[in-house]
Amino acid sequence: MGSVTTKKHANGLDYVEINTALCQARIFLQGAQIDHFQPTGKPPLLWVSEADDYQPGNGIRGGVPVCWPWFGMSTEAGFPQHGFARTRIWNLSSVAMRNQWVDLRFDLKISEEDKHYWPHNTEVSVLFSLGDTLSISLVNTNLGKQTISLTQALHSYFPIEDIHQVTASGFSGAKYIEFAKGPYSQTTDEVQFDRETDRVYTELGPVQLLHTPQGIIEVSRENSRSAVLWNPWIEKSKRLARFNDNDYLTMLCLEAANVLEDKLELAPGETHSLVTHIRWKD
Repeated sequence: MGSVTTKKHANGLDYVEINTALCQARIFLQGAQIDHFQPTGKPPLLWVSEADDYQPGNGIRGGVPVCWPWFGMSTEAGFPQHGFARTRIWNLSSVAMRNQWVDLRFDLKISEEDKHYWPHNTEVSVLFSLGDTLSISLVNTNLGKQTISLTQALHSYFPIEDIHQVTASGFSGAKYIEFAKGPYSQTTDEVQFDRETDRVYTELGPVQLLHTPQGIIEVSRENSRSAVLWNPWIEKSKRLARFNDNDYLTMLCLEAANVLEDKLELAPGETHSLVTHIRWKD
């Protein structure tokens, strides 16, 4: 039988540990952030910097941070980058096990403090489905009387062993902005890495592949036509908090998103689920 247990990190953060015949995983209540997922008999599918010290109040540098209700820098001065959800404590509201698959739901209660950033009546949840594949759903419901607009992302960090030996594919026909500046460019199917890469893709198909020395990681999305491809390379790595100078060699972010013209416009009573599925492709 599998197990789902709540534990406390040495630095004080509470987390849920999952052990089944299909996988091992760990999800922190802070940020509803998964930092470890490993299908049985295969390598881990998520990367975390060894420089991260898991301090309360800091988003973990790795795993899958939840960027909500905006991605990147806010248009409002002083608002936190990538929103506030990744540093807040979420509530684990349900756990279910079915044939060694585990489903968990985390809900975020918007505090009075956070209404300064987000004065809207919404419900937001993160759903995890864990087996030999990892599926994450970021679910928004508009409980108010006005249409609301937001951007969001599931900021997935992947272990790629050697950035010089990695190719990302599945980008044919999409457009991207480099370094959030533009202009839009038509893109080829494959991307290789020899410099800082910070691309926001739109009009993107639902499946991309990361061809790594350890194997092929398949990343697919639902209800998303945008994604972010990111590696900080040499100079930016030196400036990042909780990140070693040479970490760029062993990580790559490919993030399911709703950004730019793919931003979410949620009508009263409407629900939207941004979903990503991650697996080793056999």
